Amino acid sequence: MEGRVGREEAVKLFDENDLNILSLWAWRIKEEKNGNIIWYNRNFHLEPSNVCSHRCNFCSYRRESDSDQGAWSMTLDEIREYCREKFVKGMTEVHVVGSVHPKRDLSYYLKIIEILREELPQEVTIKGFSAVEIDDMSKSSKKSVVEILTEMKKRGLSALPGGGAEIFDSEVRKKICPDKSDAKKWIEIHRTAHKLGIRSNATMLFGHIESRANRVDHLLALRDLQDETGGFDAFIPLLYKSANNPMSSIGEADITEILKTFAISRIVLDNTPHIKSYWPMLGRELCQLTLLYGADDIDGTVNDSTKIYSMAGSQESKPLMTPEELEKIAAGCGCIAVERDSFYNRITKKTVLL
Repeated sequence: MEGRVGREEAVKLFDENDLNILSLWAWRIKEEKNGNIIWYNRNFHLEPSNVCSHRCNFCSYRRESDSDQGAWSMTLDEIREYCREKFVKGMTEVHVVGSVHPKRDLSYYLKIIEILREELPQEVTIKGFSAVEIDDMSKSSKKSVVEILTEMKKRGLSALPGGGAEIFDSEVRKKICPDKSDAKKWIEIHRTAHKLGIRSNATMLFGHIESRANRVDHLLALRDLQDETGGFDAFIPLLYKSANNPMSSIGEADITEILKTFAISRIVLDNTPHIKSYWPMLGRELCQLTLLYGADDIDGTVNDSTKIYSMAGSQESKPLMTPEELEKIAAGCGCIAVERDSFYNRITKKTVLL
């Protein structure tokens, strides 16, 4: 197939029964962009709360109030202590995402950034707050997205995660996340961040009630924004996990559908440099397999600091991997693991943070 893959061609690729064809095509693109490299970093997550005003039907993480079983809401002092507990010398990123807590205001989130900047070495990137969280801060504070992101950047925020995108199709969103920021708002917030010099990732939640065409439309919308701003560093296909949520009865996508989605993401997103396979979601073995279908990044060490997917039934109930284990995953596919910072700058042994 010559030239850029369009909508019709991308949808047809999902009907391709020979996985080897998709694997070879995606592998070739991966090699053109990243050679034989599989990227990883040393990182930890901060999830300040799981009490959320939104009622997404796919979510196993959310709790209604602080009094619910399994709920947590961290004070600023607890966040400071948590940061000291989870940070390990050599880490280069903290990933901050949680919930839209009905009783937290903008000042709380700005203070989180200040605490992280005080506690962590300057070389550690603060990647924080999904577009949905930013949208809620804007509504509750009556400040514009530009104002909020500018304030966060001044305090030390350098990047946004890609969460909250789910699937862009409006009809699907009405069924799975009816009260959440819509696709237009998600795109607007990431466009604004890119214009301010704040880079970001992008995601897509797949394997639930969406169609293959919905996935392709989602990818094309991301490709259009990347054409405009060039601000996305990576795309992460996020697999819907069915445990402990209102949509549990629909089950989960099979391995063929997962691998096709990774490969077609790599093929369609020709302007996005990296496809990330998030191992706490997929598990180690399936993560390794996706490297043969276009993925070139396996996230990081994580240090048992996220509960979002473990609460949804991921086999990684205590997500933690050493750099050596991550390197072994890459080597099993004939690739070379390379440690990176948040912006895919290579970290050599001589420059690892001490």
